[in-house]
Amino acid sequence: MAGYTRKDEESATLRSDELKRQKRIKLAIYIAIFAVFQVIVITVFGLVVMRAKSPKLRLSNDIEFQNLNVVNSGPSSPSFDMNFSTQVRVKNSNFGPYKFDATTLNFTYSGATVGQVVIPKGKAGLKSTKKINVVVNLSSSQLPNTANLGSELTAGTLTLSSTAKMTGKVELMLIMKKKKLANMDCTITIDVNEKKLRSLECK
Repeated sequence: MAGYTRKDEESATLRSDELKRQKRIKLAIYIAIFAVFQVIVITVFGLVVMRAKSPKLRLSNDIEFQNLNVVNSGPSSPSFDMNFSTQVRVKNSNFGPYKFDATTLNFTYSGATVGQVVIPKGKAGLKSTKKINVVVNLSSSQLPNTANLGSELTAGTLTLSSTAKMTGKVELMLIMKKKKLANMDCTITIDVNEKKLRSLECK
């Protein structure tokens, strides 16, 4: 009987040791899975959440003309002056607000400035678009050369460019700030006969 008792005790001890070993293996597996999960979370967080992207600066195609005067009395004295209302949009796709500095929008014809608009400093919230209403006044009075303007006005169109470089910082998790530029490069084609926007293309 003593022999059977010892065997039972040895068998129970072996089972206990085996259970402990299996528990240790399971615990090691759980720890490994958790560690891998943590690495994945940190990697995704670093690549998606903490990665600052450059905001997009665009001119809205919702342009309303209050005034559009065109003079095309010959190749020597063509001219235009106009004013219209529109929106400037700052699209921020980051997981943090984008605080931008005051920015000047330049409107040009054949590389020469015909007007400017100043955008005051502001903030585009996280994953949102800041819409800024502006009134634009443009005139050809400062153009150094109007050689091409007459022929374009005769064709019934006027092609302008709008460019800007906005500086600012993206704030991430309230602790990290990263400098980011938002650039605008738009081509505006106006139908001067109908006094309306024909097309607006932004890069």
